[in-house]
Amino acid sequence: MSKTLVMVGTRKGCFLLESDEQRRDWELRGPFCEGWPIYHAIHDAETGAIYAAGASEWHGASIWRSLDRGETWAQSSEGLEYSDSGLKLSKVSGLTAAHGRLFAGAEMPGIFESGDGGQTWKLLSTLEGQPGSESWNDPANQPPGHLGIPAILPHPDDPSRYWAIVQGEGIFETTDDGTSWTPRNRGLRADWPIENPEVGYCVHKLVMSPVDNDRLYQQNHVGMHRSDDAGVSWTEITEGLPTEFGFAAGAHPHDRDTFYVIPLDPGHGRCMPEGRAAVWRTSDAGSSWQRLDDGLPQEDAHVGVLREGMAIDGHEVPGVYFGTSTGQLFASADEGRSWSEIASYLPGIASVEVAIVD
Repeated sequence: MSKTLVMVGTRKGCFLLESDEQRRDWELRGPFCEGWPIYHAIHDAETGAIYAAGASEWHGASIWRSLDRGETWAQSSEGLEYSDSGLKLSKVSGLTAAHGRLFAGAEMPGIFESGDGGQTWKLLSTLEGQPGSESWNDPANQPPGHLGIPAILPHPDDPSRYWAIVQGEGIFETTDDGTSWTPRNRGLRADWPIENPEVGYCVHKLVMSPVDNDRLYQQNHVGMHRSDDAGVSWTEITEGLPTEFGFAAGAHPHDRDTFYVIPLDPGHGRCMPEGRAAVWRTSDAGSSWQRLDDGLPQEDAHVGVLREGMAIDGHEVPGVYFGTSTGQLFASADEGRSWSEIASYLPGIASVEVAIVD
């Protein structure tokens, strides 16, 4: 019988939760990775390995890996550096496993790759020469929080094609394994002045429908958007949501028109509106939205969810999971209709990923 494995990256280590296909009872293990802050933990379906992107104020950035589902761990930062370019790597904020490779998105903006299971790394691209790169690759122009590449979205059938998010600038696509890039932000809007209409958009989360590779969704700083042409153009689908701001989002594994998002208050608090926890779902590609809150706290729930804080499994009836920046982990085994809290009092959660494993 297969198991459902949830990987949780937190401010103080990586945690693992396991359940059966029914997803009623959960076993929690951890913390792992020596309590390092873990920004993103993932499962590689090709090898069964778990990878976790860590960053320590004392030791810098490193990638942790486990080949035995968390029983033992090793780490490596070999090659995670910009060498003589003058750029500083402050942390790795996003990991992706695809086509026998690992990708790591870093701050300052850069993409690193590993072909040996995370033992060694090399710089693949800084997107130098793209619109906006003259400022994002200049340390003197970096904002206090830094800019980086929080996510790389691979094409499932073409190893040389993937999309990257540059914080504060937007989405870029490569079809030749990072040799060249094309901005993919047409149709987006911004609530600030933009000098070049190709870039300057704050994309928080980008996902692809598993059943239609041309159907992409994104949660933007100022709206939810859908693309029907693999990101060449975008249509806003915010109407019906309580706010236009949020970070986490997820696509249904079997239905191209069903998509989930967690709206947040756009102010500096960035918590769920009115202290009432909810996930919102569209079943018609954004024409309408439904609030899902059965079992979620509806009073004084001033919680936030970060960009990698939501995941959806691939069971016939999909499970939906999200973790809060204050350490609560919620799960639904019925596509979001009802919820339960499956872990409490964890350190602040940065990422949630899920896999079905043997």
